Amino acid sequence: MSAEQEYLTKEKFKELEKELENLKTVKRKEVADVLEYAKSLGDFSENQEYQEARDNQAILEDRVSRLEAILKSAKIVSSKSTDVVFIGSVVTVEKEGEKSRKSYIMVGSEEADAANGKISMYSPLGLAIMGKMKGEIFSFQTPNGMMSYKIIDIK
Repeated sequence: MSAEQEYLTKEKFKELEKELENLKTVKRKEVADVLEYAKSLGDFSENQEYQEARDNQAILEDRVSRLEAILKSAKIVSSKSTDVVFIGSVVTVEKEGEKSRKSYIMVGSEEADAANGKISMYSPLGLAIMGKMKGEIFSFQTPNGMMSYKIIDIK
């Protein structure tokens, strides 16, 4: 388990707390009931239902542990400064050689969702843009080669 600091918005923190509570109460009971039923079927060595129930229990407990670790190390962030790119910033960038602009929200790894414009601070773009200011040009390595962008706006 990583002891790395996790950066979360207040909304994501509450969402993860709610998921953890659901896993610990509702889902644990469901898995325990299925496990109990599977045990009643007899011989464990050839009992597929029992093996599946144990696997589901392991997956559930792994997620509970992961959520507890994330919430324990979480730092709640909200964008205050619009001078420098940080977690929570909405950054508008323009790719070098193109005129189209894209806006991204900088988030921690747990909230990343590129399809919805939420970029992890640990992604290649996130690592390159963090701490930069409006007007700066920055570059980073991608599988398709070096990319250069200019920061147009920070909100």
